[in-house]
Amino acid sequence: MCGIVGLLLKNKAMRPRLGELMVPMLIGMTERGPDSSGMAVFGEPVIDSRRKISLYCGDAGFNWRHVEGALLEFFGDAQFEVKANHCIVTSKAKPDDIRRWVARHHPTVHVLSVGRSIDLYKDVGLPSEVAARYAFQNFSGTHLVGHTRMATESAVTPANAHPYTAGEDWCLVHNGSLANPNSIRRMLEKKGIQFESDCDTEGACRYLHWRLDQGESLETALEHAFEDFDGFFTFLMGTEDKLALVRDPFACKPAVVAETDDYVAIASEFHSLAHLPGVKHANIFEPKPSEVYSWSVQ
Repeated sequence: MCGIVGLLLKNKAMRPRLGELMVPMLIGMTERGPDSSGMAVFGEPVIDSRRKISLYCGDAGFNWRHVEGALLEFFGDAQFEVKANHCIVTSKAKPDDIRRWVARHHPTVHVLSVGRSIDLYKDVGLPSEVAARYAFQNFSGTHLVGHTRMATESAVTPANAHPYTAGEDWCLVHNGSLANPNSIRRMLEKKGIQFESDCDTEGACRYLHWRLDQGESLETALEHAFEDFDGFFTFLMGTEDKLALVRDPFACKPAVVAETDDYVAIASEFHSLAHLPGVKHANIFEPKPSEVYSWSVQ
């Protein structure tokens, strides 16, 4: 059992409050996911030639400034924002080059996300602890995706926490359990796709991104997923300009949506939405099974 939350702000005046509005949503999912939690935030994109890279190291005493100096010496261009165990690097260098450099020189550091818009944070601990550790309440942006995890099929580690990412500006969180993640994994590994955890959700994330990489629309990719995935799931996905939600054909895992002129809010249970402004006048509904719901940033 896990908790999912998502928020897309249509009202531009509310975007500085994105994190403030989301933190109660995330903490409201504590009983569904006390082991670990995370959040992917989409904000103002950096210019085309630059990318933001989210890094994580579980060593609280890790010297990020040493990495900063070495990266600047090697690549000649990088900006750094350090928060607790995470660091956001913005650079003109190719993300794959930075990945290889990090793997070679700092194998305890993990690349969590890459893109022009996405910043990603995830860690072990209660949602309230993780939110405070990274000051989630101060986040601003257009939309975000959050998750609280109760481990059922893999260890409680930062690597197994959600959101998962693949490619650029793409993430997925999952409530449920896939029965055939190993067959999905073997199929993708034969295509050269590499995995970084043993969590079933990573297989779903990389499968859908692989479909998108083939030129399929999200709707088409999810139709294939209905055929290829065995198990129960509610998936919430984020791109640089969109949130998308889908439930399995049996709708076994809960989800509720509240939509107003100002926002679209999504959670596993309504009580995580009850604090939102104007929610009593929102269009509130439970998404149907096997139907793709998506909302775009205006």
